[in-house]
Amino acid sequence: MASTITLSVQPRGKPIRKLPKELQIASDASGHELYNALAQQSGCSIHRLRVTKGSDGSLVSNTKTTTVHDTGLRDQSVVYVKDLGPQLGWRTVYIVEYFGPLVIPALFLYVLRPYVYFNFDKPLPQPSDVQALICALLTLHFIKRELETIFVHRFSLATMPARNIVKNSAHYWILAGVNIAYWVFRPDAAAATDNLNPALLYSGLALFVFGELANLNTHLVLRNLRKPGSTERGIPSGFGFGLVTCPNYLFEIVAWLGIYLVTGLSWSVLLFTIVGGAQMASWAAKKERRYRKEFGDKYKRKKFVMLPGIF
Repeated sequence: MASTITLSVQPRGKPIRKLPKELQIASDASGHELYNALAQQSGCSIHRLRVTKGSDGSLVSNTKTTTVHDTGLRDQSVVYVKDLGPQLGWRTVYIVEYFGPLVIPALFLYVLRPYVYFNFDKPLPQPSDVQALICALLTLHFIKRELETIFVHRFSLATMPARNIVKNSAHYWILAGVNIAYWVFRPDAAAATDNLNPALLYSGLALFVFGELANLNTHLVLRNLRKPGSTERGIPSGFGFGLVTCPNYLFEIVAWLGIYLVTGLSWSVLLFTIVGGAQMASWAAKKERRYRKEFGDKYKRKKFVMLPGIF
């Protein structure tokens, strides 16, 4: 029979008004049950709490598969509890992030065109067919992102600090939304023509379609590695996974290179692709390290994490 232990509970950072000084819990209780008990007694949402061990500062995971005893906590062990502040669901954050670049291109190209480009000679020329096509590609890309967020993605963490939504959204709303829309839809932009170089146009469209479909396939593979309601994942395999750790990032870049070509090599699209690619490269490197640690010899190590032959 599992024993009941008493943990010494101390706040880290700002005080938590109803946080108990001690907590009695079964040694075979899960980490999730520990978080739930602290949430109930403190009156805080379970998602706002972060619990660490007093002995070494390591995180006590909010999981159903690891017991209190497994974490190394014993009778009279000290745990620190931090209030992370107001939280938002990751799904909500992604929906908000992608909404900006979903609607901004069409607004700039049609609704706001006379006001955004007020300093050009009047009357303003109508958007070219190429600009209308680019607007459609951007819209399709972010509609896909929204639908994947709602129906495909499963998140290992339920929430994130609410304050981060401004920072996270700025990347998409400004860099992918305003930045691209303003420069690509200008009356004097390279795309303001119906005679774009056919090599750029058709190769760009081919890369875009391939990248989007391959990216979607990768997301479906990753979704099926995790059971609903679980944070446990299997080893990914399938199209692209033999080349790099994160083929979803690879195919994301392929799709954006396609848009870059269709825009007539717009620097604004290239800037967004480079900045986004740098962030994805960091995530991919971390994921490769996590796979090696989590799966050990069962995992076939990758030489390249995102771009074959490059990184």
